[in-house]
Amino acid sequence: DLWRLPRSEAARTVAAVPQQHRAHLDFTVAELVAMGRHPHHRHGGRLSEAEHRLCREAMERVDIAHLAGQGVLTLSGGELQRVLVARALVQQPRILVLDEPTNHLDLRHQLGLLSLITASDLTVLTVLHDLNLAAAACDRIAVLAEGAIVAVGRPEEVLTAAMLRTVFGVDAEVMPHPRTGRPQILFAIPEQSEMEGNRP
Repeated sequence: DLWRLPRSEAARTVAAVPQQHRAHLDFTVAELVAMGRHPHHRHGGRLSEAEHRLCREAMERVDIAHLAGQGVLTLSGGELQRVLVARALVQQPRILVLDEPTNHLDLRHQLGLLSLITASDLTVLTVLHDLNLAAAACDRIAVLAEGAIVAVGRPEEVLTAAMLRTVFGVDAEVMPHPRTGRPQILFAIPEQSEMEGNRP
């Protein structure tokens, strides 16, 4: 129960990357990433060499090491998103909460980020609207409709043609990925009249 934990302990336990983030001060990328170490410093103080190395490694893992000296106000949305993920990683939490972490990212960085978090030892709770990415990356999926959970389970249990029709009002084929066996949703863009007729 996070509400029962001291704030510093909660911050060492859970790291979060929000969907929207506004940087108001022009810290450098390296400075913003280093802020992830704050919960581990009781009274402030300088980062150790090991912590600096941890920050450099996190920036390399999300492909922003070349931006270390750049001000965050100059970054694109995708670059800033990767900075925030690096900051969360250097926090060294046990639980990582990500709200639409692939927003603003190109395909290479989407796949790289999901590969990074699935290979970690962290418990990860993420919100994804891209169901194919969710199927590829998640062990369990919960589908929400109108604020309520309507299905929970392994991707192959949850991502079915019937669920897609019921929850999203779309006709689509669900096929196993030829390499991983995980479900992948195949769809064609329908005519406008079809979309109006399929509303749940």
